[in-house]
Amino acid sequence: MNLKELYQEIILEHGKNPKNLGKTENFNKDAKGNNPLCGDNVHVYLKLNDKKIIEDISFEGSGCAISMASASIMTDLVKGKNLTIAKEIIEDFLGMIKEKEELNTKNLNDDEKTKLMCLSGVKQYPMRVKCATLSWHTLVSAFENKKTEVNTEN
Repeated sequence: MNLKELYQEIILEHGKNPKNLGKTENFNKDAKGNNPLCGDNVHVYLKLNDKKIIEDISFEGSGCAISMASASIMTDLVKGKNLTIAKEIIEDFLGMIKEKEELNTKNLNDDEKTKLMCLSGVKQYPMRVKCATLSWHTLVSAFENKKTEVNTEN
C-alpha cells in the first residue's frame, strides 16, 4: 500500500466512523462552525480542567467525509493535551494544510503525524481546505469563548 492509499484509507475510516462523535458531558466550552459552500456544520464541545488540560472533547455535526474525518482526527489528537500544546498542534496543522510541506510539531508521535498528514492532499483543492479546517477554527473559537459562529466565508 502506498502513502496516498494509506491517507485515503484513514480519511475514509474517520469519515465513516468518526471518533468522539456526540456531546461531551459537563462541557465548559463550546463553539459552532459552518461552511455554507459545502454544507458542513460542526459543534465542538470540550471540558477544560483548571490545569488547562483538555479532559474531554467531542463534536456533533454533518458534512462531507473530509470535514467529518478532520473533526474526528482533531478530537482524537488534542484529547488529554494541555491548552498550549493543543494550540501548537492546531497552528502547525493549519500551516501545513495551507502552505507548509509537513508538520513541525514535536508534540505528536509518528502515528499521530501520519493521521494529520492524510489531510495534506486537500491543499490541492482550495474549496476542500475549508472543509478540512472548519473544526479546527471552531475549536480555537471554543478556547477563546467566542459566541459567534465560525463561518468559512467570513
